[in-house]
This record gives sequence, structure tokens and C-alpha cells, in this order.
Amino acid sequence: MSTLRIQLFGKFSVQRDRQEIKDLAANKLKELLCYLLIYRARSHPRESLASVLWAETSTEKSKKYLRQALWQVQAAFDAEKSAMIPLLVVEHDWVYLTLHSEFWFDVDVFEHAYAITQDTPGAQLDKPTAELLKNAVAVYKGDLLDGWYQDWCLFERERLQNMYLAMLDKLMSYCEENSEYEAGRRYGAIILRYDRARERTYRQLMRLHHVAGDRTGALRQYERCVAALNEELDVRPDRRTTALYESIRNDGPDSVAPAKAAAAPNILPDVLGRLKQLQLSLASLHERVQRDVLEVERDLERHRKNFE
Repeated sequence: MSTLRIQLFGKFSVQRDRQEIKDLAANKLKELLCYLLIYRARSHPRESLASVLWAETSTEKSKKYLRQALWQVQAAFDAEKSAMIPLLVVEHDWVYLTLHSEFWFDVDVFEHAYAITQDTPGAQLDKPTAELLKNAVAVYKGDLLDGWYQDWCLFERERLQNMYLAMLDKLMSYCEENSEYEAGRRYGAIILRYDRARERTYRQLMRLHHVAGDRTGALRQYERCVAALNEELDVRPDRRTTALYESIRNDGPDSVAPAKAAAAPNILPDVLGRLKQLQLSLASLHERVQRDVLEVERDLERHRKNFE
């Protein structure tokens, strides 16, 4: 069975058995295929599909163009020498894709890894899950369909880019937790290429440099953070960043605290809540004991008077 590989990150590419499929040269054929791939989890009414991809034309013409494009895409994927399951299924009113085991799609690999790890903090990732994330960010060869400017593509590009940055952030925390300092710094550098003013990333880089023995590099990360925040947002670093800088400058123990220690403040509200509940319970108990003491004292006073 043929192996089909489709890449949408960076440069558009469709290969069967490592040979580029060249019958998809027309821009609208590419757009139709890419739209169906990105929204592969659902079936598409033909009329709505035509209106999205040929919005500038009349309904009649858009349906005609869609019909022609569907035929051309089907022809391009017609596996002459294989029993490949059809990728594109066209019905009277609906269009959808059938993805199978011999199909590799970079966005699918990427989104699968994100879905598995999105609820797990980076510092808590195990090695197999971290490897899954590393492989996922490796397929991100560039932003989705770089150079395309259709509305639907711009929206999906931003969504996937945000996922990419979140995955890199998790890997930074994992690397800090597992002493993979050089790899963590590489991930941080990638993040800052996309978002120069991401203050959290500067803090992570400061820690990664310092725990690796590069105190000077850690301090320089703070200087870059100050410059980026000033130029991009006209603000100063927040107190956490400044406190980390002061600790590293003074070579204090707080500067080399592991990433998981940073999560400690998150549990303090729960601890405070429990302590307040205990305080209320103790106050209620104290009040009840006082009432009991007063009642016993009154009873003793009545008994004393009865015996007089």
C-alpha cells in the first residue's frame, strides 16, 4: 500500500512514496485540500464549502468551480498502482476525508501530541510523553501554510502557533526539571523569536543559564527582558522577574530553585482556605464551650441557693 505524506507547516507538500504529487499545482486545488485537512474531523456540505472557497463568485459559479476542483483532487490522488483507500469522498451533498494508517499528516501529529499533554504541567511530564512533545514540535517546520492569507488560514495559523508556543513552554519546564539545560535554552530561544516580550520565558532562561553554571548568561537574559518589555510594551519587568534577577546577582539559593518550586504559590490559596475554615471551626467550638461553661455555672449557682 502507498504511503501518503502531507505537510502544511511551512511549505505545502504532498508526497506519495516520497514522490511529489504534481497534479495539485493550482492554488484553489491546494486550498480545497488544505481546508478539508484542517477541518478533517467533520463532513462538509458542498454548498457551504463552495461559498467559503469561492466567496467572491455567484452561488451557481461557486458550485461549478467546487465540482471541477473536487474532480481534479480525486484524480490527483487516484492511486494507479495501489489499493489505497480513497482520501477524498464526494457524495451528492457532502464532502469528507478518510484518513487511514498509511496516511501521515504533520498537523494531525502535532494536534494529537498537544491534546495528550495539554492538562499536564511540563515539570510533571514523563520521558515518553516528553518525547512525544519533542517529536511534535519538530514537525512544525514553519507557520501553517506560510504565505497564504485567506481568513480561515490566518485564524488556524494563529491557533496552531499558540499551541506550538505552549508546547515549547512545557518542554522548557521539563528540561529544567530533568537537567536538560541546553535543550531548554534552545526551546526558549525559539519562543522569543515568536514573542520577544514573553516575560515568563526570560525567567525560565535565567534559571536554565544559572543552574547550568552560567551566571553571566542568566543576568544578560534579564537585560534582554528589560529591553524587550520597554520596546514592545513600554513596561518594566514584574516583581517576580526582578526578584529572580536580584537573587541570581547575589548568587542566592532561591535563584536555583527547580521549576516545580515555582508552582508552590499556586497551592497557597487552598492552604489559606483550609486554615480559615479551621479558624472558623475553632471559633465556633470556643463559643459553644463558653456557653456550656456559663450554663454549668448557672446550674451550680441555682444548686447552691437551694441548699442555703
